[in-house]
Amino acid sequence: MSTTATAAPFRFFDLRVVRTRRLGPSIVRITFGGAPLTGLACGGRDQRFKLFLPHPHQEAPVVPTEAGEEWFARWRAMDPAVRAVMRSYTVREQRRDPDELDVDFALHGDGGPACRWAARATPGDPVVVLGPVEPDNGGVDFRPPPNADWILLTGDETALPAVAGILAWLPASARVRVWIEVPHAADVQDLPTEAQAEVTWLVRENAPAGATLEAVRAATLPAGTPYAWIAGEAAGVRALRRHLVAERGFDRRAVMFTGYWRRGATEEDLLAEAVAGTAPADD
Repeated sequence: MSTTATAAPFRFFDLRVVRTRRLGPSIVRITFGGAPLTGLACGGRDQRFKLFLPHPHQEAPVVPTEAGEEWFARWRAMDPAVRAVMRSYTVREQRRDPDELDVDFALHGDGGPACRWAARATPGDPVVVLGPVEPDNGGVDFRPPPNADWILLTGDETALPAVAGILAWLPASARVRVWIEVPHAADVQDLPTEAQAEVTWLVRENAPAGATLEAVRAATLPAGTPYAWIAGEAAGVRALRRHLVAERGFDRRAVMFTGYWRRGATEEDLLAEAVAGTAPADD
């Protein structure tokens, strides 16, 4: 298992929606296609990429694809009502012959622009993707060290595609404990894996998020050297990381954690904080 990432280049891909399928009350799978997909090289696991969407009044997303490495500065300088809506997503699955890309969208109740777009997407709708052209790239965070005896995975519905990708990638020799939190029982999915995985589904229904921390806190964890990958709502992720490091004795370097969203903040808020350097510090 690789423990380091290369700085593989990324480039823009013009794609279109091929089909959509509801996987549950809170999740819709959108399949993208297009000739440029021959150049996309997904690294599997939790492979992330940038997705650019048009505003409702636009026929196609407006992205400064010709700007090379300066694309982000150019995009930031554009009128927010004109520049494409940019979001980070995980590759759920990439297929060849034909080239297709599956992306699972969590349909949040807040009705953000990406959620609204996904809910009404139809075949032929155009998008732009900024993705890797080499499989070993910086958009993959799940990199357990060779000395890990077992793996802990946790996530909510926003992290479910990444958890599914990790489980599909892991070998039969891997021992894994998994907790996944979803809004409704109908959001539970089959997660194929060759790994020795024990998966626990936590269904919120009308209860607030946060059950994962209590479930992990109450669990008897395997012996040996662990590696943890935790993702989802930012505050919950930080709280779970504190538990694993301070109360369970996990090595900080063996806990990969990512806040995919933060309660009360839009992705535009998070982006502005990151650019300004005012994002909350890691514990």
